[in-house]
Amino acid sequence: MTDKELAVKIVELVGGKENIVSVRHCATRLRIIVSDKEKIQTKEVENLDKVKGSFFNSGQYQIILGTGLVNRIYDETVKITGGADAGESSEEKKEVVYGNKFQRAIRMFSDVFVPIIPVLVATGLFMGLRGLLTQDAVLGLFGMTPDDVPASLLTFTQILTDTAFSFLPALVCWSTFRNFGGSPVIGIVLGLMLVSSNLPSSYDVGSGAAEPLMFFGFIPVAGYQGSVLPAFVTGIITAKFEKWLRKHIPDAIDLIVTPFITLLVGIVLALFAIGPVLHYVENGVLFVVEKLLFLPMGIGGLIYGSFGQLLGIFGIHHILNFLEISMLAQDGWNYLNPIGTCGNVAQAGAVLAVAIKAASNKTKQVAYPSCLSALLGITEPAVFGVNLRFVKPFIMSMIGGGVGGFLASLFNLRATGMSITGIPGTLLYLNEQLPLYILVNVVSFAVAFVLTFMFGFNKKMEENQ
Repeated sequence: MTDKELAVKIVELVGGKENIVSVRHCATRLRIIVSDKEKIQTKEVENLDKVKGSFFNSGQYQIILGTGLVNRIYDETVKITGGADAGESSEEKKEVVYGNKFQRAIRMFSDVFVPIIPVLVATGLFMGLRGLLTQDAVLGLFGMTPDDVPASLLTFTQILTDTAFSFLPALVCWSTFRNFGGSPVIGIVLGLMLVSSNLPSSYDVGSGAAEPLMFFGFIPVAGYQGSVLPAFVTGIITAKFEKWLRKHIPDAIDLIVTPFITLLVGIVLALFAIGPVLHYVENGVLFVVEKLLFLPMGIGGLIYGSFGQLLGIFGIHHILNFLEISMLAQDGWNYLNPIGTCGNVAQAGAVLAVAIKAASNKTKQVAYPSCLSALLGITEPAVFGVNLRFVKPFIMSMIGGGVGGFLASLFNLRATGMSITGIPGTLLYLNEQLPLYILVNVVSFAVAFVLTFMFGFNKKMEENQ
């Protein structure tokens, strides 16, 4: 089945083009909002070639396709439906609201932050490679020391590793405007204003190398390099303000007046009201999370390693993107990634045990590829296709993830980037941490595998399914 044929069948089985309100995608899943979810033929969708499973969550029908394929199917689906916001025209389209306010808020986080994750993943890999190239042990293989590395090469690597986080507010504002109906180009410019070279850098202010500008004698103002929350909230408010303006500004002067007023109001709010307050809120949230992760005797890692896997089931795992991005922007390290990775690898261990013990060929056909997928960081097939369906394997994976997270916390593991785990995640630990990273993941896998094999799965469970 070609990509186009698969997209056509998906559209048909979710109720047709007229039933689709909007189409989005994340790294692995096609996310469709429909007018009437009763029209979705779930079993038929899941039986399609290349579809690894599906579920309805937070108001979205999510079809698990896997990395790479999901991008191609999304492109084909958009061609069929006529756009990401598909179906009826904006005048005819009924407003469809699924889920409670909390679920909708989490979906909002997902829609804003998922599009910018790929560049942050690339940046994290650049950081890992830069760390590898500047290690004494690696340089020693070529008879070199860190002093022998040309300054121009180090500058080039800094361009690769620093740019995305230095201009992070521009990325966040762009994505926020795009999702809230504003003009993305205005969002980019507003975000760039937050990190203007005319403002003292937040990094310099934080290190004491520079002083913030004082406005009105009591408002300290500095750049928001590496900051997320101020740009996010500013983007939401300003995008909505722009939409309001376009309804009230005469068409003859809209092109000139609307961008002018939008940017003026946006930057004033950001620098003098929203930014100063939310910057402290952001730092407070990070402080609390890091305190939890660094609870003594590895308790924080045990808690997050065990129960962090539940976030994906309830569709609220994308809220962690904000925390990971903020951590990396603050000091260049991601403390959530190594613990979360243990949970993902534990899912692989549990699903492999199910694959070996299963009597049904269908279960084996789903479970074996799901193990490989989970080891590569994509856990949806393992979670929704096998472990959660039998329940006990998922519980055993929680235990395995907790044990690995406990060790990761004790070893103080920290990643140079985000959003890749398992085997690809080794690229975020190309330093003295690599042996420990491998160790904690082997332990997570082994604990989940052994517990599932011995206590978490049997043929009777399979027959009951």
